[in-house]
Amino acid sequence: MGRLQGRLAFPDRPLPSSPVPETQGRKLVFVVTEDWFFASHFLPMAKAARELGLAVTVVTRVRAHREAIEALGAKVVPLNIERRSLNIFKLGDASGQLAAILKAEKADLVHCIALKSILLGGFAATLAGVGRRVYALTGSGFLGARTDTVGRLSQRAIRLLVQGLQTNRTHYVFENADDPKLLGLDPAEARVTILGGAGVDPEALKPAPLPPLPPLKVAVVARKLWSKGIDVAVEAVRAARAKGAPIELSLYGAPDPSNPKAIPEETLKAWGEEPGISWHGATQDIAGVWREHHVACLPSRGGEGLPRTLLEAAACGRAIVTTDVPGCRTLVRDGVEGLLVPPGDAATLSEALIGLSRQPDLVARMGEAARARVLDGFTERNVMDSVKQLYRSMLAT
Repeated sequence: MGRLQGRLAFPDRPLPSSPVPETQGRKLVFVVTEDWFFASHFLPMAKAARELGLAVTVVTRVRAHREAIEALGAKVVPLNIERRSLNIFKLGDASGQLAAILKAEKADLVHCIALKSILLGGFAATLAGVGRRVYALTGSGFLGARTDTVGRLSQRAIRLLVQGLQTNRTHYVFENADDPKLLGLDPAEARVTILGGAGVDPEALKPAPLPPLPPLKVAVVARKLWSKGIDVAVEAVRAARAKGAPIELSLYGAPDPSNPKAIPEETLKAWGEEPGISWHGATQDIAGVWREHHVACLPSRGGEGLPRTLLEAAACGRAIVTTDVPGCRTLVRDGVEGLLVPPGDAATLSEALIGLSRQPDLVARMGEAARARVLDGFTERNVMDSVKQLYRSMLAT
């Protein structure tokens, strides 16, 4: 498939779900900082591994999602991993603990998710003598956020660290074709796989009739972080309403207290008291959100892999307005599934929303195109078959 650049692992036909000799009974260990992160984004990978007959262990900081992971037949091993710190000494201590876990689990393959886990798991796998490693970068984060001298030096240091932790049986997984370059990799090379994000279940998330217009109802469903551009969406809707445009903005999601980019709750509450703006907090009813809204908005400042919130909205047949940054533009083609605007540009975002508020037929067509886009390589089954192909090839050598 040529839809995404790089080595797409989406097979032309479904892989068999029955275990095969090279995978039956082999052991896969995931390393991920938070159990909620694994439960919200990576359960399809665990399902894929179980379909292959792999024994699966997830090493993570355990909060409230242990049961959801164990329900798939996976084992959960607690390890306290601080997300906010890349302190090399703390990493070394945690890597020693993780190496002991990998030895005890007799791991055949280690799958490390996100930069912190790649560094931690890479050190641990080296200590434990595990050569088969999957390094999955789920977004560029600070690697792509700074372009000054300090930022470039930091990027180079991280790149060298990761390269020092690779073996001849290390494979890299990304969610867009831009991020491999941050680690000095060509997205087209054989050891790189580009996945369609975390994947969504198109049977669980289906299109519903659009609500009546006006007003144009816009929703931002995301963790409440400054990096997600929530403030840009608020400013854009303020400006649109000041011009008389009938637009309403709903904010769904909670601040992440462990993230330094979290928006204070007081700020969210203040925004929610403004005319035409409401903050609803976290929600589990994603389908319900999109039944009540016309447009999904994510004015991300960058650092995304491939935002799950956009996949969910697209599966529900909603037009998308997002920024022209890696990950977001992987899914949304400007003028097809939605509109792309420059990051941090509230004025352009405002004009885009005003334009959609005047063109209900366009909103509907973009929503239909977004649904079709998801079905063409971004479903949960697409991701599972991709991962199964990857694991089988790695365990065959």
